[in-house]
Amino acid sequence: MTRSFSMKIKYTSILFLVIPLVLSSFTHIWNPVGFPDVFYDEGIYMYRAMHILSGEGLQTGYFHDHPFFGQIFLAGTLALVGYPNSLHPTADVHSVEMLYLVPRVLMGILAVADTFLIYKISERRYSKNVALFASILFAVMPITWLTRRILLDSILLPFLLTSILFAIYAKDSKNKKLLVVLSGVFFGISIFTKETMFVMIPLLAVMIYQNTKSPRMLAVWFIPVILMPLIWPIQSIQNNQFHLWISDILYQVHRQNNNFGNILQNFLVFDPLLLVLGFAGIVYAAVKKDWIILLWFVPFLIFIATIGYVQYFYWIPVLPVLCIAAAKLIIDLTKHTKEDVRHKLQFVVISCIGIFGLVMTSFLITSHVSAQFDAAAYVLQNVHNSNAPYDEKNITIVSSAVYSWMFKYVYHMTDVLPDYRYVLFYPLLTNHVLLVSDLHFKANFNAGKQLRDMYDNTTSVKKFRGGVLEEDLKKYPFTNMAVNYDGSEVEIRERN
Repeated sequence: MTRSFSMKIKYTSILFLVIPLVLSSFTHIWNPVGFPDVFYDEGIYMYRAMHILSGEGLQTGYFHDHPFFGQIFLAGTLALVGYPNSLHPTADVHSVEMLYLVPRVLMGILAVADTFLIYKISERRYSKNVALFASILFAVMPITWLTRRILLDSILLPFLLTSILFAIYAKDSKNKKLLVVLSGVFFGISIFTKETMFVMIPLLAVMIYQNTKSPRMLAVWFIPVILMPLIWPIQSIQNNQFHLWISDILYQVHRQNNNFGNILQNFLVFDPLLLVLGFAGIVYAAVKKDWIILLWFVPFLIFIATIGYVQYFYWIPVLPVLCIAAAKLIIDLTKHTKEDVRHKLQFVVISCIGIFGLVMTSFLITSHVSAQFDAAAYVLQNVHNSNAPYDEKNITIVSSAVYSWMFKYVYHMTDVLPDYRYVLFYPLLTNHVLLVSDLHFKANFNAGKQLRDMYDNTTSVKKFRGGVLEEDLKKYPFTNMAVNYDGSEVEIRERN
């Protein structure tokens, strides 16, 4: 009887974990190139990864805008599968899609790992019910599509969550020092991926001290946390570029773009349900003095509310804690009912919210929003520079890094600008120009007169249109279809 009961508990625990992992595998890996479109920053990070794979070293462009680990990780994982040669790229649309499919699948796998880590963190800190609900929220709620994109925030999240999990495990472990060191290493990697993660230091430091009761253990934890990110400025010192490192850091902090109000509004548009539940959970955590949730969310919120430059995807590192806080709130509210009613009520609430999120997310991930792959294939099929680089008879390709990394590093085309912003600083060396103009390019006309002149002095030769645009808003309520996708409209323009 006891053995049968133990087996039942074991199978129930496995089922609790399998359900969110299966859901997450569907929502984060299904149709990776159909949704969302390719964002400008994804092209930048792919360009840098290919820069490494081609043997040209670290970074391009703004050399000190972010630390190095993101591009090293991306290049290293792609190299493991023989990318891009293993895909045998050709000039057709399907082949172009495959070039983005591989790194997008990698992002999806990382998101599934995030789901697992959220479950284990919640289970260890709270209960299996909270763990199940929190991981399901992360798996199915619409806003977590942000992790589908090839972004530093998507890359660093599993390292941050692993650091938190090891810090929690250190409390009752006989190998405290090992877990503390591992927590420090993984957190150091997250900062070495994106410097903004320093705001999570209070969370991890307090967790380590509370769970070990040892200032010495806290000092041990700080060693990799400090040393790993220091590789970034030390490298700039070795290259006599520390002054550039300082100026680039200041530029990143002070440049203006989308302010906090805008990204909060974006969250409301993307996923109003999780926004309300998550923020209500944060308030509940404050009432209950749940310092883990508060230290995870509040310093980060203050940081993004005060710096000059923020983007909607900056929410990624706190999506897990919003899911955990929402789950904790709802599970605790149901505890006041009778035991036989409580389990049924929790099941109904989790099922209703989970089904709602899954349906809304399914609308997104089964759509095809981008025209970018068709535009890239058109360029590949119509530009044939047979002369030496910079020959006046060649065609100079002007585009964002969304396209240029493929043209240069995969198809080895000549006279390809790394990014359209290069026309602001360097003269074109050929008279014949092919411009790939998308909505991101048009939105940056105010960056310099040269961009507007480039557009005005070229003639439209081909237009491509994605499958989901603003007129589909009424068909997709409570999703992010209000976003005007950069890649939803792409125009090829030419100057002979």
